[in-house]
Amino acid sequence: MRGDPVSGCLKILRAGPGLTLQDNGRPGWLDVGLSRGGAADRLALCEGAALLGQTSDLAAVEMAGMGGEFEALSDLRIALTGAPMRVTLDGRKLAWNASHNLPAGARLSIGATTVGSYGYLHVGGGFAAQLRLGAISAHLSAGIGAPLGAGDQLATHADPGGIVGMGLVADDRFSGGTVRIVESVQTNLFAASERARFATTTFHRDTRGNRMGVRLTSPDDGFHTDGGRTVLSEVIVPGDIQITGDGTPFVLLSECQTTGGYPRIGTVLPCDLPIVAQAGAGVALRFHYVALQDAIVLERKAATARANLARQVQPLIRDPHSIADLLSYQLIGGVTAGGED
Repeated sequence: MRGDPVSGCLKILRAGPGLTLQDNGRPGWLDVGLSRGGAADRLALCEGAALLGQTSDLAAVEMAGMGGEFEALSDLRIALTGAPMRVTLDGRKLAWNASHNLPAGARLSIGATTVGSYGYLHVGGGFAAQLRLGAISAHLSAGIGAPLGAGDQLATHADPGGIVGMGLVADDRFSGGTVRIVESVQTNLFAASERARFATTTFHRDTRGNRMGVRLTSPDDGFHTDGGRTVLSEVIVPGDIQITGDGTPFVLLSECQTTGGYPRIGTVLPCDLPIVAQAGAGVALRFHYVALQDAIVLERKAATARANLARQVQPLIRDPHSIADLLSYQLIGGVTAGGED
């Protein structure tokens, strides 16, 4: 679909500080020093695709903490996913994690996140931009692409069309919680007591963090290993949890470097990495080790769930004729079907 002709346009009137175009990134370039990059929360790309009835490899506008104001220069279909943000269309509130029509001339205002860190604005057909090494994603730490700003006009590919006014119950990944990890090649450099303490510590996301990684804080002493200084610089990937010289954990995200010499106490499962990426400053995170075979099962289960997202899309306003258990709904205050406990 990326080769489809350009047919629409969205103009940015006002931009938050962290707007970029992001897709699934650039796998396969680690050997030349380029990490995959792509959306910080790739599940949000799948949710947008399900809402608009298209594939999840299309680029969306990633909004870090704050959105902006946009004007449709043509009729568009849009979807809003990821961390919920305050949003209005010509002053009228819109539902998040839903699809909507954006008529030509309409203005879409997206404010700050109410929870989480990264929100996403999708369009029918996907945004059209120059492919660099096979992807549209801006990879700012590698000097690929640039942040979006006021005055930018974002072209869109032809939209095959489809219904709007559809909603999707989002996977709750915006308020922290337990994150599953597997052992790294260097986990055994840490004493068993240190690994156990890591798995029972409640961490909080530090205010310092970006698309390269996030720093974690805890009330306890840092985590140390006697063999940490013998680690050679080697390949690292998003999800790796590096322990710096002062014992502080950093979880690497989509734009992390490709090699590093800090020992890794574990690696976050890809399906749980959005929990870390979406955690706002101060949000609590805990880590739970799982066996590698269990991790494989969990990843397959998550992949199946992503593939089935389109089946979970529902109209925001349901047609009473399509509700099989209509009589069990409380349609008028105080009136029910009479079978409730």
